[in-house]
Amino acid sequence: MDKIRVLLADDHDTIVAQVRTVLDEEFEVVGAVNNGLAAVAEVRRLDPDVLVIDVSMPGLDGLEATYQVHSSRRTEIVFLTVHQDEDFVAAAFDAGASAYVTKADVETDLIPAIHEALDGRILISKSISG
Repeated sequence: MDKIRVLLADDHDTIVAQVRTVLDEEFEVVGAVNNGLAAVAEVRRLDPDVLVIDVSMPGLDGLEATYQVHSSRRTEIVFLTVHQDEDFVAAAFDAGASAYVTKADVETDLIPAIHEALDGRILISKSISG
């Protein structure tokens, strides 16, 4: 069985490296970009199963990039961000996200969030929802 293909979008190299470490055994990380414009372009080029994206990035933020990706692709979108404010959570789901994970919960919540998104269910990080 082919591995689930994941594209990462975050403007912090240390976060990208950490996420790769978390995902590498179970998923195929097909690329990493550092801004929303590049995320949209790479989703179109690579057609990943999942886009893991941050809210705050240069150029085009993660919310606007998600609107663009969600309107034209089947790619599931999982936010990975420091923002815990409910307004950000609501905006992410309004934009088309399937999951919202805080960076503090990356090691416990990101893999389940990806699976839930691919199964058509929603996951919100434990630090926000409970």
